[in-house]
Order: sequence, then structure tokens, then C-alpha cells
Amino acid sequence: MNKNNYALIMAGGIGSRFWPVSRTEFPKQFIDFFGTGQTLIQSTYNRFLKICPPENIFIVTNQSYTSIIKEQLPAILDNQILAEPIMRNTAPCIAYGAMKIAQINPEATIVVAPSDHTIAQQDKFIEAIQQSLQAAAENNCLVTLGIKPSRPDTGYGYIQYEDETLASDQGIHKVKLFTEKPNQELATSFIQSGDFLWNAGIFIWSVEAINKAFEKHLPDMYEIFHAGEAFYNTENEAAFISNAYQQCTNISIDFGIMEKADNVYVLPSEFGWSDLGTWASIYDMAEKDYVGNAVIPAEKVMMFNSSNCMVNVPDNKLVVLQGLHDYIVVESNNILMICPRSEEQHVKLVVADVKAKHGSKYI
Repeated sequence: MNKNNYALIMAGGIGSRFWPVSRTEFPKQFIDFFGTGQTLIQSTYNRFLKICPPENIFIVTNQSYTSIIKEQLPAILDNQILAEPIMRNTAPCIAYGAMKIAQINPEATIVVAPSDHTIAQQDKFIEAIQQSLQAAAENNCLVTLGIKPSRPDTGYGYIQYEDETLASDQGIHKVKLFTEKPNQELATSFIQSGDFLWNAGIFIWSVEAINKAFEKHLPDMYEIFHAGEAFYNTENEAAFISNAYQQCTNISIDFGIMEKADNVYVLPSEFGWSDLGTWASIYDMAEKDYVGNAVIPAEKVMMFNSSNCMVNVPDNKLVVLQGLHDYIVVESNNILMICPRSEEQHVKLVVADVKAKHGSKYI
């Protein structure tokens, strides 16, 4: 295993679209949605153990989640947890991780990945990551994985790529354009064109390449984190980071760097990827009965004349549903939510209304 391979797993989100199962104090990355015995972050960590030495895997998360990280990933050492004092989107946490890892190993090549994705075909995923790591190590480039789309989905960002490829790898294409979530008509045209991919939010680069990109495209942020070189991997790191984050703008790595840089490449990939962004994505991946009901767990749920429902309830509760079709039924944390599957995009708005009326007690 290449000792220069590193992984930075982003695990700081609050997963509000999976309310009420996902709560601010215990968000979705720490939950076992499918009853597999592994939470999403545990699955992600175990996936990267096949790519990186265990000491080269770092978790970036909110300070309030460090105890959960230690509980769910007991092999992770304190120095491998990058605790953010406040939420500032993906650019600051990646700058932090890149600077910290560069101080350990200036020859490092890093995979940056969310903690809450699922991968059905592990071998193909590992093959794509290793191919990208090699390309990033040999070239001054920023690589991202693009998922070959199976439908004109409006819930994903898209990446358009060119025929031009890396000289050392004909399968990795120059990126032409990043596009935010399109409407249905535009998404359909993307699929028909054949040169668009879903943006998976998985990035691969050398620490040298990404730090140069920060210096060029986000110079203020570069200076903020570059000033901490003497503090990374010491007892003074947390105090420095607390001050540094107060100075950072809230900006994504996509908008801050990937959409501006001229050395961005994409590897078209297929490995059964899902970002688990909504209850619909859980429904799509879950096992279903002969009338389309996905019930997790199924032991004490009784369905009568009901079809195409997504049901997630405590395993100690008897639940009886009759005459319900195309609904989401979720109970957790003393909260019951029932809504049509076609309207699940409003869950974030519901959460906001609950917070406005009842405060943070139920959030």
C-alpha cells in the first residue's frame, strides 16, 4: 500500500433532509440506515482502509461530533480528527486538511470524500480512486470523479468534459464546465449530449497541487491556513484553528477552486454510487417487498393494502399501515413524520418551521 496515499473524510454535516432520524446532535453519517451493522461513516472509513494506511485517514468534523467519531471509529487517533469550531462549508476544511497533511508528508496525494455516500461496487470504486491517485501524483492537476448518469436527475450538479485527456491517462478528461442542479429540461439535454456526468463531490490531488490552487484562487484563505505551519500536529493546533476559522469565508471547494482552475480533470466512473441526499435515495437502495414497500426494520411493521412506501420506525414498536400508497413514514426521537414521497423535498422547510415554532428541541 502506498504510504503517500491519504484520505480526508468530511463528516461535519447535519443531514437535515433525513429529519427526524438525523438530528443536529446525531446526524446521518453516524446512522446505520440499512441495518447492515455499519454506520455510513464506518462504511466509508473501512472502504478507505483498502486504499490508505490507517494512520493516513483523517476525519474532518464539527467539534461537537468528536466523541461520536471516537466511539464509532476507535482506531482513529486524536491527531487524525480535524475538529472544526464552526461550519464554514468545504473549502476551509479542505485547506485545513491539506496544510496539516502537507506538514506530515509533502509528497502526499489526498482523496477528499464525504462520509455519507454509499458505494455498491467496492472493487470498481477502489480501482477508480487508485487510478486517480496515480494520475494526481504524476501530474499537476485536480481530479474529480464524475458518475455516468442513469437518468436526468435534477438533484445533482453536473460536470461537462472535453475529449482532451491527461497524457499519462487517456481515461481522465479535461473538465469543460461545472453546472449547478439543473431543471428537468436542462438535465434531459445533458443526458442526451453524452458528455455530462454527475458531480459526486469526490476529489483527488497532491497536497502541492491543491495548496497552489488555494494560493492562486483563494489567496486570503491560503494565507490564513498557511500561517499555521508551526502549529499543525502540535498541542497548539486547536487554538490556531479556532482563530483561523473565525477569519474564513463560507465557500465551497467547487465554487472557490474547481470552477476557476484550469487544471481540473474528471474520471467518468460507474460503481453504484449514491449520495444518500434524501429519503428517496434510501428508498431507491433499500430492499422492497413485492408491492414496492421498503421497511427498515421490518419485524414489527404490518402493511395492508399499501404500496411503494418508505417506512423507518423503531424496532421495538408495532406499526400498522393500511391503505397508504407512495408515502414516507418515519419515527425517531419521539417525532413522527408522514409525508407523500413526491413532496419529500419540503422536509428542510418543515424542519425550519418546527425550529421556528418549537425551538431546537426537536431539531
